Amino acid sequence: MNIAFSPCPNDTFVFYAWVHGLIKDAPALDVTYADIDKTNNWAAEGQGPEVMKISYAALPWVLKDYALVPCGGALGRGCGPLVLTNSSSKDPSQLSGRKVAVPSERSTAYLLFRLWAAEHVPGGVGEIIVMPFNEIMPAVRDGRIDAGLVIHEARFTYHNYGLSMLTDLGNWWEEDTKLPIPLGAIIAHRSMDAGAIAKWARASVDYAWSHPEETNDYVMKHAQELSEDVAKSHIDLYVNDFTAELGEDGYGAITELLGRAMREGLVPEFDLELLKK
Repeated sequence: MNIAFSPCPNDTFVFYAWVHGLIKDAPALDVTYADIDKTNNWAAEGQGPEVMKISYAALPWVLKDYALVPCGGALGRGCGPLVLTNSSSKDPSQLSGRKVAVPSERSTAYLLFRLWAAEHVPGGVGEIIVMPFNEIMPAVRDGRIDAGLVIHEARFTYHNYGLSMLTDLGNWWEEDTKLPIPLGAIIAHRSMDAGAIAKWARASVDYAWSHPEETNDYVMKHAQELSEDVAKSHIDLYVNDFTAELGEDGYGAITELLGRAMREGLVPEFDLELLKK
């Protein structure tokens, strides 16, 4: 079976057992390691592997062809995207008319940023530039952009670039909704058995939790020069109970995010019931 997910520690940790043939009756995986911006576009264009990790914000474009798999993704609390600048000021108006880099136009991070900016940035931001998330912090540091929207391990490393956090969009979302933050979703083409895929993914998560040290070499091989401590912090933050099963709060968070985005005209109209079909 073909699958695409990122080389980030949470994804490699989650899928370690399945990738290495340790899940009974699960098909062998042919893995493509790809940035979330690529998988978001592949899914929207009907291209790419049968199973992919994409942003929850990209679901409105793909749910007719792909089903949401209720296991293996990334939701949580205290793990939201950050807006970073070179300034120590906490005044959001500094972004008015400015140049901001984002990791994907269809990322959950960018959708949260748009919802936040509509309330907090007078007149709106200026130019939006999409770039790979690992290039954003150097670009802010070097003054090539005015602010950057960062995800994943950047939460732990932005101080190394001399940057300041303007806002934590996860904190804003949680305070506003009391719900977790929907970040990355696992989807399967509707020609596939999403229930079986969820079962195998859940078994892979359980195996990794039971044998964390065994996953280390594979995780670090793909960890883009992260230290082991940062990789572990990344896994601890993003691999949680919602990874094993979305549950009522997980589905509630996704419905709130995408329902709000539809009302604001930020995503195409779609049937929210497709999230569970």
